Amino acid sequence: MAERTKKKTATARRARPAKVKTARRRKAAAAQAPKPRARLGRPGETQGRNGRTRYLVVVESPAKAKTIKKYLGAPYTVKASIGHVKDLPKSKMGVDIERGFTPQYEVLKGKEKALAEIKRHAALADRVFLATDPDREGEAIAWHISEEIGHPNPCRVLFNEITKKAVQQAIDNPTTLSRDNYDSQQARRILDRLVGYQISPILWKKVRRGLSAGRVQSVAVRLVVERESEIKAFVPQEYWTVEADLEAKNPPPFKARLAKLDGQKAEIKDQPTAEEISKELSAQKFVVAKVEKRERRRNPPAPLITSKLQQEAANRLHFTAKKTMTLAQRLYEGVELGEEGNVALITYMRTDSVRLSAEAVEQVRALIAKRYGEEHLPPEAVVYRSKKSAQDAHEAIRPTSLEYPPERVKDFLEPDMYRLYELIWNRFVACQMKPAVYDQTSAEITAGRATFRASGSTLKFPGYLKIYGAGLTSEEEAEREKARDEETDTAEAPWELPPLEEGEVLRLIRPIAPEQHFTQPPPRFSEATLVKELEEQGIGRPSTYAAILSTIQEKKYAEKIEGRFHPTELGKITTEELVKAFPNEMDVQFTAGMEEKLDQISEGQLGFRKVLADFYGPFREHLARAEVHMRDVKREEIKTDLSCERCGSAMVIRWGKMGRFLACSGYNDPNLQCKNTKDFKEVDGKIVAVEEEGTDEKCEKCGRPMVIRRGRFGRFLACSGYPECKTSKPLSIGVACPECKVGYLTERRSRRGKVFFGCHRYPECKFAAWDRPLPEACPSCGSPYLLQKYSRRDGPFIACPNKECDYRRAAESEPQASESPPPAVAAAGPVTSSA
Repeated sequence: MAERTKKKTATARRARPAKVKTARRRKAAAAQAPKPRARLGRPGETQGRNGRTRYLVVVESPAKAKTIKKYLGAPYTVKASIGHVKDLPKSKMGVDIERGFTPQYEVLKGKEKALAEIKRHAALADRVFLATDPDREGEAIAWHISEEIGHPNPCRVLFNEITKKAVQQAIDNPTTLSRDNYDSQQARRILDRLVGYQISPILWKKVRRGLSAGRVQSVAVRLVVERESEIKAFVPQEYWTVEADLEAKNPPPFKARLAKLDGQKAEIKDQPTAEEISKELSAQKFVVAKVEKRERRRNPPAPLITSKLQQEAANRLHFTAKKTMTLAQRLYEGVELGEEGNVALITYMRTDSVRLSAEAVEQVRALIAKRYGEEHLPPEAVVYRSKKSAQDAHEAIRPTSLEYPPERVKDFLEPDMYRLYELIWNRFVACQMKPAVYDQTSAEITAGRATFRASGSTLKFPGYLKIYGAGLTSEEEAEREKARDEETDTAEAPWELPPLEEGEVLRLIRPIAPEQHFTQPPPRFSEATLVKELEEQGIGRPSTYAAILSTIQEKKYAEKIEGRFHPTELGKITTEELVKAFPNEMDVQFTAGMEEKLDQISEGQLGFRKVLADFYGPFREHLARAEVHMRDVKREEIKTDLSCERCGSAMVIRWGKMGRFLACSGYNDPNLQCKNTKDFKEVDGKIVAVEEEGTDEKCEKCGRPMVIRRGRFGRFLACSGYPECKTSKPLSIGVACPECKVGYLTERRSRRGKVFFGCHRYPECKFAAWDRPLPEACPSCGSPYLLQKYSRRDGPFIACPNKECDYRRAAESEPQASESPPPAVAAAGPVTSSA
């Protein structure tokens, strides 16, 4: 063994000179070879270790980092901060008012690891590129990272789209960090903190613990509450319309509406008058008096900005603003496209500008000519103008490259992400196509002393409708509603008129039957119309709309029922008290004016400390007054004429977690301590107690009858002996659980207040559904239950839950459940008593 080891050692010694010689020859050859040119080098930079220049690029998300890394290559390290790394502390206000509103930032919990990784790479880098989003939030992230890493050579890079060309151009042309944009973001953050952290404690004390007030969200709630007040105060006015079903020499038959009587506008306000006029006109001869034909053009809509994206996604795809922006963020940062890796599909999605780059317009015009024909291409590119208030910092939202049409990437995208990308693609292409052209015909028809009008239109040339469909945009919907309110003829008639000639006698197909109508109140806000209202009023900015809509629902100030916002009792009371105590801060115009000042800070026209000081002086006075004079809803007791059936004391109206309720005034009496509570309703201005709904079921613990009560998660069975006996259990809706076959289904509420239906054996069984199950077997496939469903297009209907079964029928009434997919049942938690 020793001899063998000696032989190996000797062999290694003989071989070593040859290896050394080879290594020396390679090193000498490398020294004589031309050195490779440093990629994207900067004048005046020193070379790093081993003659290499090292760069660090910092972005917000890992997906964005992955996409950018693919475009930059080896000399660049790309790291993600995963959003903000610093913010004001949650435990205190974090603003030193006495020292000029100095913010006291601290590193966010959970971001220490990401920040440490960025610091480590920054210490080795010759240059640091801060490539966070090109908005004020992105600027703040860049400033905070720059402060933390302490690098001597940081710079800012901005790009509107994450493509190879855009990223490399931004790296080649870096800028400095913008102090003005950072100060504008700081001012917004400090304003929100001053309002939220100083008004919220008053609300906790006076209304309910856990409430929050926001400089913008509270004004948004005010819009919802005031719209509800308008609806409640609205008095419907009766009116009648008279329409004649007519037939000309040529088909098709058509309808004409009474427009004038004796040369004056026809206004019929009661049934006797309507029937008398209808009877009179049914005996008259109908003659065509005038025919007008004209060509009407429907221009393509402008490319998408943030607010319009949210509105169109709500109208066409039924997405919430939050969902729209989450999906758009992912499309912007990049999605995995198989062998091509991460590819960013759209430009930056937070913008208020309809501007498009010349290169993008040139490319889309070529696509239109190739795919749809020259007849759909305007002679010149269509140019759109942004609003005067637009910051115009970024392009409109569009696809980054026309090499990725929706059909090419469909297999790589989630269904909803694909639908949103298709919407953005179609809108971008449509905005550079020719207008749609209609042949519109209108006719005036005389019948005795009356004049009828009829109109119709046919699509002559589809233009941009070839790709964007015939659905109305949010702007067109608003114009049509206005036209209806003003009873004008600008709204497009969906039917076609037959060829008509002046003097032609028409045949009345059937006797005229008048139709009753009532004027309608203004509609409640949907997500699309509330975003539109916020935009028009100048409240908030595009990047804040989704957060505003989510917050007012999460805080229970408003709830969505069938897609429309309804203020809750909590929202009404909170708004009422805030408007009284803070008239300026809750004023729509004041809030819009503050947004303009924030814009001026970012443009360098105002100092952020002056804006904060001007705001805080009057606000501090309002705070002091609210502390003393704001109504104490929490402790308020409103006396009623009702008496407690348990102790005989007067019943009072109090405020609790579930809203207003009747409570015994003997609760505070140390001798009585009566805990009797009831729901109530108002009938003709009088308070009427709502008696508990009894059942035949007995309490398994004490034998007393079980009653139906309502808690924070919906209705449930509770012992009538409460509070002595606290037995409770879920209330069955009469359907056995189809999953476990043992339990029964109950109505429950998620933490966000949405009704859903789940098995009472949760968590052992996790069956859940948004639509109400019905105790009826499917006559087609035999499913043990059916679902009561609702859609905006078809209204209420009954359908089979089996996806392979197409059984469906109309329903008599609308369901109470939402049409969203079911949540995780775990969110509901156990059913508890509200007593």
